[in-house]
Amino acid sequence: MSNVIQALRIALRALRINKMRSFLTMLGIIIGIAAVIAMMAVGSGASYVISQQIASIGSNILLVLPGSMTSGGLRTGSGGVQTLKADDARAMMSECPSVDLAASVVRSSGQIVYGNQNWSTLLMGTTPELFIIREWPPAIGRSITSSDNDGAAKVCLIGRTIAQNLFGAEDPLGKMIRIKKVPFTVIGVLEGKGQSPQGTDQDDVIFVPLRTAQRKLMGSQFPDTVGSILVKAKSEEQLPKAEKEINDLLNQRHRTSNSKEPDFTVRNLSEILAVAEQSSKAMSLLLGAVASISLIVGGIGIMNIMLVSVTERTREIGIRMAIGAKKNDILLQFLTEAVLLTVMGGLIGIALGAGGATVVSRILSWPTLISPLSITVAVLFSGAVGIFFGFYPARKAAGLNPIEALRYE
Repeated sequence: MSNVIQALRIALRALRINKMRSFLTMLGIIIGIAAVIAMMAVGSGASYVISQQIASIGSNILLVLPGSMTSGGLRTGSGGVQTLKADDARAMMSECPSVDLAASVVRSSGQIVYGNQNWSTLLMGTTPELFIIREWPPAIGRSITSSDNDGAAKVCLIGRTIAQNLFGAEDPLGKMIRIKKVPFTVIGVLEGKGQSPQGTDQDDVIFVPLRTAQRKLMGSQFPDTVGSILVKAKSEEQLPKAEKEINDLLNQRHRTSNSKEPDFTVRNLSEILAVAEQSSKAMSLLLGAVASISLIVGGIGIMNIMLVSVTERTREIGIRMAIGAKKNDILLQFLTEAVLLTVMGGLIGIALGAGGATVVSRILSWPTLISPLSITVAVLFSGAVGIFFGFYPARKAAGLNPIEALRYE
């Protein structure tokens, strides 16, 4: 222990004698660590944003869409023909063991008016199950109920964006608004969801009971059809099973066989969003790997300077060996100097990296997350760089012949 303390003292004294050279030597490590910390913070922020967006969609979700239609040799995309019905969603809940909930959805867009204020937004008709599937309770007021849907009640739930633009600071509960010239009573304001993974504002939406939308807002030649069905599996493990059960059920209900093209599509939203999250994590690792290259460059600079230092201090090494210093003492001395350089550079780099991440966050309004793990890894990695690139110069110093070292000019 005393040898280590003595080596630290000698190392600090050697670094103080050549302050400018020591700083320039550390510069590569400082830049490398700062870049790694900043890039990892930005990448972690991106992963956090995507995770929040995934959480805002809900968990264990399947999306059932209408199928395509072929006419005159031309095929439309999904939704080209209305093939799904509200009864399909009810059948999924009663006949598919792996399905927990299913909610029918119809959507449109339109102008809503309150007093002298108006706003164009997304209109959605749905059943009460949707808000459980999406884990989207009202912040104030109540949600849509089964009785609202059965009676086609003219009530609505509004998103936070609509509440801000139509009502401002006024309490919207119980107020009458007009949707496509039809009066509706506001029964609740939903909690904020923020942006969707596609970048749209999820709070810019208004919900009404499904039957109300079908009968009074979105007239159709097929009044019982729905635009999509959102399904929640009982668990993440049962998602594949739920998907198969839904396919089998709808093939049976819609009388589509293997030889006939299905008139519906089942999509696993969890898989799609998981791919986006994995891509974000891969990008974070890529950014960190690119930034780590500067650490290698900095390490080579340290090796170079330490070799110069060994050459300059050859006579000093000879004197120390002559008065009893062993090879291990010389090795420890120069290795300590190298590690001290990289660790000090790493600490300064951490401070600069954290500061840079904060600046990026404020300028671009992008969340950045600096984890204690990344700081710990940065310090340990900088120390490892010092040991790796400092070992050869230290070994060279320890291997000098004392007599030749004393004669060195």
